[in-house]
Amino acid sequence: MRILHISTRLILGGSQENTVLSCIGQARLGHEVHLAFGPIYGPEGSLLARVETFNTQVRLGAERVRGVGKLPPAAEAGSPVREICMHVVPSLVREVRPLMDWRASRELTALVRALDPDVVHTHSSKAGILGRGAGWRVKAGALAMSRPRVVHTIHGPPFMPPQGGALRRWKTVLSNYAYTLAERWAARRCNTIVSVADAMTREFLRRQIGSPTQYTTVRSGMEIDEFLSPRAGETRAELRARLGVEPSAFVVGVVARLTQHKGHDDMLDAIGDDLKRQPAWRMLWVGDGWWRERLVGRAKSMGLGVRELDREGGKDRGPGEAGAGAQVILTGLVAPGQIPGLMRAMDVLAHPSYREGLPRTVPQALLAGACPVAYDADGTGEVCRDLQTGRLVRVGDVAGLGEAIRWCAAEPLARRALVERGQHEVQQAFSVEAMIEGLDRVYRGR
Repeated sequence: MRILHISTRLILGGSQENTVLSCIGQARLGHEVHLAFGPIYGPEGSLLARVETFNTQVRLGAERVRGVGKLPPAAEAGSPVREICMHVVPSLVREVRPLMDWRASRELTALVRALDPDVVHTHSSKAGILGRGAGWRVKAGALAMSRPRVVHTIHGPPFMPPQGGALRRWKTVLSNYAYTLAERWAARRCNTIVSVADAMTREFLRRQIGSPTQYTTVRSGMEIDEFLSPRAGETRAELRARLGVEPSAFVVGVVARLTQHKGHDDMLDAIGDDLKRQPAWRMLWVGDGWWRERLVGRAKSMGLGVRELDREGGKDRGPGEAGAGAQVILTGLVAPGQIPGLMRAMDVLAHPSYREGLPRTVPQALLAGACPVAYDADGTGEVCRDLQTGRLVRVGDVAGLGEAIRWCAAEPLARRALVERGQHEVQQAFSVEAMIEGLDRVYRGR
């Protein structure tokens, strides 16, 4: 099968990681996989190296066909593992720019025509709208509209809850309406819409986007063993020593881009006083982004000590070294392979995001042994159920967020029981193999 994935930007993020793992899993099964994306820029990192490493391994013969259960016909026939073909679409950018968007639409249409794929699978809002339009345009011109099959995955909603003053709220309402119209248009140019969470399906149908028969849910797969089994030098004690955090410290982590809507300000409001009052408390921010300088400045203005590990030349720190004057520790941008170890160093993974599909960091935290405390945004509650597999708080409830984190600190045995229950559930539902098999059924119209 020839499959074309289209994503707006191949930056570090849950949507992009899902896309890359889908490409790698399908290439391992012998499919011809193409990945198109726009220019990569900014402080948010890139997953491009992940794809390039996979391609290098294929060339060296280090990759083999892998899967579980009944494999698709191509894999059963013993097809060789293929490299992933990458295509940069120069005009495909995240921002709404009418001229650039028109060019991107033409470039994507030309790419679909040239590749003649069996499946066009789009990801993210901009690529999802332009990519579905391009795929359907080619499909409409094909004999009996037989190919390509056009599929879109909703990784997270483009809609935002209105916040702030009257003007800002009206801007959000208008933006949500524009996105709704665009998504309705794109849904009419799509065979199947894949949701990573049932909540996404409910939200889109509530906005009259597509029809119920178009939707199916395929959980976002992840490489489970990386989180369950520490690599050499990446035990909890070793990671804490490297971070300069005491073995007995209570570490609350946030793994997210330092940007709007991820809830870093809410974290400062929720536990800023606790960090100053409790000598053993630490907040670990993993990631980088456009809001970094503002967030660091705000933490310092609150009287919190801040340490930016990536700007210290990478020297090792002894236990307690980071804690003496720094309650907030920033790692900066890290490679995806470092995330499991960093999560293992945490007691709590906080995820106060205002907009989500089903955040990958929440099941990943459970696998790594950290208890999730999250806002009940969109599909988050499908994996983080309050007092069952974590602590779930109403979106924007900063006081409740702080209370849930303090509960985790005061009840370590109960906290660990939540993690153990969640670990078992996540292992069953979030494997890469299960995701690839689910997508294969979608592609074949089953």
